[in-house]
Amino acid sequence: MFDAIDKEDVLLFHPYESFDPVTQFIREAAKDPKVISIRMTLYRVEKNSAIIQALIDAANEGKQVTVMVELKARFDEENNLHWAKALENAGAHVIYGITGFKVHAKVSQVIRQVGDKLNFYIHLGTGNYNGSSAKIYTDVSYFTSRADVAKDTTTFFHILSGFSKNRRLNGLSMSPMQIKERVIAMIKNEAKMGSEGRIIAKMNALVDSDVIKALYEASNAGVQINLIIRGICCLRPGVPGMSENIKVRSIIGKYLEHARIFYFKHANPKFYISSADWMPRNLERRLELMTPITDPVSQGKLGEILRLQVQDNELAFELESDGEYHSIIKSEGEKVVNNQEFFEGYLNKIFKTMKKSSDQDKVQILASKLFKES
Repeated sequence: MFDAIDKEDVLLFHPYESFDPVTQFIREAAKDPKVISIRMTLYRVEKNSAIIQALIDAANEGKQVTVMVELKARFDEENNLHWAKALENAGAHVIYGITGFKVHAKVSQVIRQVGDKLNFYIHLGTGNYNGSSAKIYTDVSYFTSRADVAKDTTTFFHILSGFSKNRRLNGLSMSPMQIKERVIAMIKNEAKMGSEGRIIAKMNALVDSDVIKALYEASNAGVQINLIIRGICCLRPGVPGMSENIKVRSIIGKYLEHARIFYFKHANPKFYISSADWMPRNLERRLELMTPITDPVSQGKLGEILRLQVQDNELAFELESDGEYHSIIKSEGEKVVNNQEFFEGYLNKIFKTMKKSSDQDKVQILASKLFKES
């Protein structure tokens, strides 16, 4: 895992691409004698968690293990408390939440000493460290060794452990102080571009009134906006003089759409992933992270995910201006686009290739090529 991340950033789209590398990341860190520290946030984990066992093994090996366990994760309080005690018994430093806030960010950091140098490896995700739900939830995982991300995640863990009173990061954005203001700033920046502006945002829920107001203003400025909102949406699209340039859809299929992906055409960078929905609870009452995606391959992958979901005419339901959802009416001869079936087919192509080839570099190149061509 470390060699792969040293070589390039890696972005995975679960469950079409396996969650196993996330588990393997922590397992390798636990076994590697060069690893001196593992830091991680845990919100919801399964009962027989391979990740937790790897953390316990790492602590037993004398590595510095710091774990933020959120005890207020609804329906999982008992399970989380069980694992917290097991981690403490193994010698890990367990942090039990932040007063007044839920910690909902999904981040892990591994520090590895190579000679006289410390190398940092980071995983950031839109979903939980839960191998069971990762089989039925769509989520994005991002691995990187970028120095700016390493610095920000170090600051974030220092905030969690009380070593830092800082509440702002540089490249990453953290709620409750930063995500909302940066999202609104990027929406307003697109509004300045008028009809050249473009926003595509995928999330579980859109509730925050300030964000909704900014989206209305951007629509009135001529910005084309596509919102992919699985659940609650308090924005009303297609209303003359208010939201004529906004389209809202919900995708309901075999897998639960859980990823948060944001695209702003004139932002730098253009693509972001996050643990946070655009809701007051996420933006104002939780510790969340929003990650800028800078490398072209990962950006291209996110762009393809959003493009296919905007084009989906099989699983998508469109929200009308009257507040009702309607299935997509296909014109005669129109090609059926089912984004979940497409991604499953893409994964099967990769698996077939892997069976024929032991050259993993070629497999990775072909996987990217298939994704782009499809």
